[in-house]
Amino acid sequence: MSLCFEVLIDETFLNINTTQGLTPIEKKHLLSLINGYEDGAWRATNFHNFIWDNIAQTALSERERASLVDRSHSTLVAAARNLRLTDKIDDISEGSELAEIVLYGVMKNHYNALPVVPKIFYKQNTQDNAKGADSVHIVITDGDFSLWFGEAKFYNSIEDARLGTVIASVQNALETKKLKKENAIITNIKDLDQLISDKTLLKSITNALDDQESIDNIANKINIPILLIHECSITNSSNTLDEKYRQSIIAYHLDRANSYFKKQIAKLNTITKYPKITFHLILLPVPNKKLIVDKFVANVEHYKDQ
Repeated sequence: MSLCFEVLIDETFLNINTTQGLTPIEKKHLLSLINGYEDGAWRATNFHNFIWDNIAQTALSERERASLVDRSHSTLVAAARNLRLTDKIDDISEGSELAEIVLYGVMKNHYNALPVVPKIFYKQNTQDNAKGADSVHIVITDGDFSLWFGEAKFYNSIEDARLGTVIASVQNALETKKLKKENAIITNIKDLDQLISDKTLLKSITNALDDQESIDNIANKINIPILLIHECSITNSSNTLDEKYRQSIIAYHLDRANSYFKKQIAKLNTITKYPKITFHLILLPVPNKKLIVDKFVANVEHYKDQ
């Protein structure tokens, strides 16, 4: 499975920052993605295929996924039944599960992450809708590991008025008790044992995540990917994936990244562990949010009925 979206920007904020004296900016990154067009229309089918190709990662446990291998239809039905679909009330939360699934796909296919905690599965099966990370992953690199606690949003706009909501959500996720709760979920769910064959590394991870350990000791291993799927007038008014469209999105996403990180630093810089944590802003524009959410909900309800 591939990412299936084109990467326009994959850059450290150090190289794109436009504000003199802004600090700390060393552990911040921007990933800009676009979907594309075909026959004069935005590739909606490609977007929805990506969701359903990755849905089992978020809604099923590792054991369930293994038991349904080579049974793609059964997998979709089982995954759909675990989706809550309780997020149709207001503009801020509508489409949140869709965004969680897209983030899982991006984490798996771009960052080579292990799906340690199938978060939708966990929330559904514990009846625990308390706010925590929207995705939890471990990335293994050169025999070491990093922890990824993701935030995923689907917005009508990512202008400045909306960014405060994102930053507040990130701030909430950075509370020590929330991070320790996520660590406990990782160690309590047995998926980790099946995903990591290196027993020495596995032991190192479980020791680091032990509730008795200080979060300060692993702050430099924490990454926060922040996916903002957003309705975009540029995307809505375009009909081809040409250089004009690419450059327009690049300029817009660079502007939004500068505004976001400036606001995030101002709001979160008093958190002691903040300079040690790595942040990844991930932007993905779509032409019409309502059409996408409505189609996703219709597909989920179709599979739930089976």
